[in-house]
Amino acid sequence: MSTINAEDSVAGSHISTIRVGSVRDHVRRALEAAMVAGELKPGQMYSAPALSERFGVSATPVREAMLDLVKDGFVVAVRNRGFLVLEMSDEDLDEISQIRLLLEVPTTAQLAKLITTNVLDHLRTIADEIVAAAERGDLIDYLDSDRRFHVELISQAGNDRLTELVDRLRRQTRLFGLDDLVAAGRLVASAREHHALLDAMQARDTSLTRSVITSHIKHTRGLWVGRAEE
Repeated sequence: MSTINAEDSVAGSHISTIRVGSVRDHVRRALEAAMVAGELKPGQMYSAPALSERFGVSATPVREAMLDLVKDGFVVAVRNRGFLVLEMSDEDLDEISQIRLLLEVPTTAQLAKLITTNVLDHLRTIADEIVAAAERGDLIDYLDSDRRFHVELISQAGNDRLTELVDRLRRQTRLFGLDDLVAAGRLVASAREHHALLDAMQARDTSLTRSVITSHIKHTRGLWVGRAEE
């Protein structure tokens, strides 16, 4: 496995100068970057002590970051061995997409009637960040901005359980296929779909909103495996 460079993951800051409370978050971001880059491979086992040596930190923040990834469904803890990076099958991805369609499409369409101009403006700023990250090929910033966009959008429904569930489903799949999208030059096109969604919502067009969010979810599912939208 390629060495995971902790210093690179924190924009050049030396890991020892980071506040203790932030090490866990930086380690998690580096672990996610390693998954996207293929340095942490599905089906392989990794121990916190071994990874901590690569980061130059204690095993504790690494273990905590890995446990966060366990909660998100990226890895599973194996007693006395470490953490196994999970493989996501086509069936898993299809099931998650189906649930997202059931939850996000009607909710987003309903929000088109209710969402305020201030919230739309705020979401448009995040959408700009998504496109900018895609244009420079920064996958981790892309993932962070994309997650913020969808969580803040769905949270406008005022249902905390729904927001948490949608966020969890999105986190479980968000590392899939992005490397290939960048290589194929398709990540920017996917990023710009967020603006199309906001345009439909700003027009208070529930039918168009439903169509755009449906296409976005289906399109994303196809891109995970390098195929066209079905």
